[in-house]
Amino acid sequence: MTSFIRNFLPRQTPTKNKVMADRLMENKKACDVFINHRGIDTKRTIATLLYDHLSWLNLQPFLDNKNMKPGDKLFDNIDNAIRNCKIGVTVFSPNYCKSYFCLHELALFMESKKKVIPVFCDIKPSELRVVNNGNIPWKDLERFRLALEEAKNTVGITFDSSKGNLSDVVTNASKIVMESLIKIESEQQNFKSFKNTPFTRVYRD
Repeated sequence: MTSFIRNFLPRQTPTKNKVMADRLMENKKACDVFINHRGIDTKRTIATLLYDHLSWLNLQPFLDNKNMKPGDKLFDNIDNAIRNCKIGVTVFSPNYCKSYFCLHELALFMESKKKVIPVFCDIKPSELRVVNNGNIPWKDLERFRLALEEAKNTVGITFDSSKGNLSDVVTNASKIVMESLIKIESEQQNFKSFKNTPFTRVYRD
């Protein structure tokens, strides 16, 4: 696949590695990774760099300004991408919780039972809370709060832009994404093998 993947694929059986890597490369139409972020904070930094790095790894990431074209329906395209993706990467930042769209995407991740990899950029999990300035319908408030609490209690990556290196956090996040995708693929193959295994019924007198 790429030198990056080959660095850790040898931890598994060589034959299985090749099959799983081939499957990841062949599935070009599906969205492998959805990048949930607040544009004004991280679009020009972590979000875009992560998108480019995952694309370089021959994956299919989704980033709104990269995947959507003029005329596309916003909610339809984003909701469909989230429901069909395999993993979500959520980049939390100081202005994240002020965005209805960010919180909507996060809630959809959790409701769809997707694995979410949090990246806490210039903010601590304890500082995250839903900000309602009158732009969030009452019916969505509880959805957003529940999703945010679940994300805050998920182990993630922390990044301080005043001290850290963007390249390191992007490389680290990409490695976690790839390992997670391979694990998901392996679990799916094991499940299919289990379903296709014939069972012999034993009768006792």
